[in-house]
Amino acid sequence: MSRTVFRRPPPLRAIVRPPALLILLVSALCASVPSARATAQQAEHGLSVERIFGSRDLLPEGLPITRWTPDGTAFTFVATNPDKGTDLYSVDARTGARTLVIDGSTLIPGGERQPIAIEGYQWSPDGSMLLLYTRSVRVWRQKTKGVYFVYHLEDGTLQPVSTRFGYQQFAKFSPDGSRVGFVRDHDLWMVDLATGKETRLTTDGSDRIINGTFDWVYEEELGLRDGWRWSPDGRRIAFWQLDQTPIKTFYLIDDIPLYPKTIPIPYPKAGEPNSFARIGVLDVSSKRIRWIDTGDNPDVYLARMEWAESSDELVIQRMNRHQNRIDVMLADATSGAARVLFSETSDTWVDVDLDMTWLDEGRRFLWSSERDGFKHLYLYRRDGTLERQLTKGPWDVQAPAGVDAQGWVYFTAAKDGPLERHLYRVPWKGGTIERLTRSAGTHRIDMAPGARFYIDRHSRAGDPPVITLNGRSGETLRTFLDNRKLRQELARMRLRTPEFFTFTTAEGVELNGWMIKPPDFDPQRSYPVLIYVYGGPGSQTVTDAWGGTRYLWHQMLARQGFIIASVDNRGTGARGRDFKNVTYLKLGVYESRDQVEAARYLASLPYVDPAHIGIWGWSYGGFMTLATLMSGGDLFAAGIAVAPVTNWRFYDTIYTERYMRTPRENPEGYAEGSPLEHVDGLKADLLLVHGTGDDNVHFQNSVQLIQRLEQADKQFRLMIYPNKTHAIAGRETRIHLYTLMTDFLKEKLDPPAP
Repeated sequence: MSRTVFRRPPPLRAIVRPPALLILLVSALCASVPSARATAQQAEHGLSVERIFGSRDLLPEGLPITRWTPDGTAFTFVATNPDKGTDLYSVDARTGARTLVIDGSTLIPGGERQPIAIEGYQWSPDGSMLLLYTRSVRVWRQKTKGVYFVYHLEDGTLQPVSTRFGYQQFAKFSPDGSRVGFVRDHDLWMVDLATGKETRLTTDGSDRIINGTFDWVYEEELGLRDGWRWSPDGRRIAFWQLDQTPIKTFYLIDDIPLYPKTIPIPYPKAGEPNSFARIGVLDVSSKRIRWIDTGDNPDVYLARMEWAESSDELVIQRMNRHQNRIDVMLADATSGAARVLFSETSDTWVDVDLDMTWLDEGRRFLWSSERDGFKHLYLYRRDGTLERQLTKGPWDVQAPAGVDAQGWVYFTAAKDGPLERHLYRVPWKGGTIERLTRSAGTHRIDMAPGARFYIDRHSRAGDPPVITLNGRSGETLRTFLDNRKLRQELARMRLRTPEFFTFTTAEGVELNGWMIKPPDFDPQRSYPVLIYVYGGPGSQTVTDAWGGTRYLWHQMLARQGFIIASVDNRGTGARGRDFKNVTYLKLGVYESRDQVEAARYLASLPYVDPAHIGIWGWSYGGFMTLATLMSGGDLFAAGIAVAPVTNWRFYDTIYTERYMRTPRENPEGYAEGSPLEHVDGLKADLLLVHGTGDDNVHFQNSVQLIQRLEQADKQFRLMIYPNKTHAIAGRETRIHLYTLMTDFLKEKLDPPAP
C-alpha cells in the first residue's frame, strides 16, 4: 500500500531580507490585537482591569514559539495568517534570511475544506520531513483531540500518520525517519511511512494500564508526559508502563446540567497508594518486551529514563517514596539487568535531576546536585565515577543550556545574586567560568543544538522583554523585538519601577523584597499596603524580571493609592539548599512567620498605615495567605486566598510527601501547617475564591475551610467559579475575578484618594 498524500504547495520561497523577519514576527503576534483606534481609546483610560485582562495592547510582543533545526543553523516558527491558516517559516541564524517552509493554505486533508492549523511540529532527523500536530480538523467525521500529519518537503505532500479512529499522542519520527510511533488509547503504535502499515505494539492499554504516557500525579509533579523513547538505532522502544489500579478515585462535580455529572479522576492523596511503575524495552520487529529490573520495592518513583547515548543501555533515575534518595541506574536493554552507578541522598529531599546531559560522545555526563549546599554541576564518567565539580560557590545553577564542540558547557545561574539570571560557560575539562549575558536582569535562554547561537529573552522589573539573537560568545547578532511601543506607553502612564529592598527578621534572617509605590508617592502621607505572596519551595516572586499581567494589576492598585510589596520567605529558591529546605516537615510554619515579619517591617515604615495591611496569593500563595492571616492576628486588615490548600492531607502524594512525608509519619507537621486547625486566629476580613473544576487543588479544600470558619463563627466572603480549573481562566472570568478583588481591597484597606 502506497502512502496517502494530499495537496502539493508551491515551491519554497527564499527571501533574503533580514528586516522583513521583524515585520513578520510582529505581525504574526499582533493578528488578533485590537485596531489602532480601539487601542488608542483604551490608552486614554490608563490602567484598568478591563484593559489588562480583556485586551492585548499591554501585552509584550514576543517571538512565536521557536524551534531550532536539527543542525542548529536556523530556527523555525509558526505565523498565523487569518486568510489561510498557519504558515511555517525558517530563519537562517547567520544571515537572517527568511524562508517559507510550508504555505498553510495548502494543508487541506482529504475530505476537508479548510486547512489544518499547525499547533505543534517536529523535524525528521534528516530535515526532509515535518511531523505536524493539530486539533483543529474534523477527520473521519469525528472530532479528534489530536491528529498528526507528515509533511514531505521534497514534493509538498501531506500524509496522515494514522487512518484509524482515535486521537494520537506524543508522535515521533524513528531515528532513520522511516516510521512514526505514537500513543493511542494507552497503547504504543507504529506506522511505516512508505507502506502506511499501522502496527499496534502493546495490547494491554486500558483505563487501568497506561503505556507510553502517565497518570495525573506523575504528569503534574514530575513533569512527565511523553512516556516513550526510540532507541538511537530505531530497533527498540523504551517506555513507561503505569498500573493505576491502586489509586483511589476523586470526583469533581459539574453542577451546570439539570442532573449534575461526576468527573472521575484517579488522584493519589498524601499517604495513599500510587500507581505501580515499570520500564519496558520493546523490540519493534518481534513486539517482545523485556522489563527492566529496577528492584523489589514497587513503591518507588521511576522519575527519569533515557537511552544512555547507546542503543543497548538505558539510564534511569529511581527515587524512593520519601524522595530523599535517587539511584542513578544503568540498565542493559537486552537482559533487563540494571546496576546503580551512584546515589544522591539528603536528610530532607532531593530534586529529580533535570540536567543530566551526555557529552564527549557518551563517555561522560553532567549531573546537578546540592550536596555542597548549593546547586552545582558535576562531571561524571559513564561508569558512575565522579571526575570533577564544574561549578562551585555560594550561588545556585539554574540549568545547563548546551554543550559545544569546543568543550564549553553553557548554563544559566544566579551567580550574580538571587534576583538575576545570566548565561555562563565553563570548560567541561575544568577552568574559569565566563559570564556571557551583559545586561542586568533576567535572561531566558534558548540555545541551538551545538551551542553556536542562542535566543535571549531579557527583561527587568517594570521593563518588558527585549529579544535578541546571540553568538556563542555572547555577542548580539540582531535584535528581533525591543517592545519599544509598550515601554513608551508604560512611561506615559508614569508607572513607578519596583524598588528592591532587604530587611532582617527577629530570627536574624535577611529577606529580599520589592515594593511598588504610587506614582505621586509622598513620604509624608500614610498608605495602605498589599503584600503579594507565593512562597512555595524553590519559588521566587522577588526577581529582576518583567511580571506580566499580575504586575500591571499591582501597578493599577498603586495608581489608586496602595503600596504593593512582595517578600521571598525562607523556603524559596536561588539562595542555597539550607535556606530552601528549612521548611522540611513544616510547610507553612517558617514561611508564614517570615511573612508576618515582612508585615511588621512594612508597618514600621513612616509612610505605611499599619492599620491597613493586606495580603493575597494564589495556590501555594493562597495557602500562605491563610497561614499568615491566622498567625498574624491584628496585624492584617484583609486577605484574599485564591484556590488555597487548607490541609496538606488533601493534596497529592509526590508533591506533599517530598516536603512533609506522609500524614501517618508526620501528624504534628500536617496539623501545625494546616489553616483548618488555626481558624480561631483569623482576625482579618477574608475573601475566599475557588473554581469547582479544579483538578489540582480540589474545591474540597475550600469546602472544609468553610465548615471550620462557620463552626468558629468567623464571617468571610466567598466566590465560587463553576467548573473553572486551578487557573480560573477565561477573559470574562479574569475580568470578573480581578474586579472582585480590586473592589474588596478598596473597601477593606481604604486607600487615600490618588
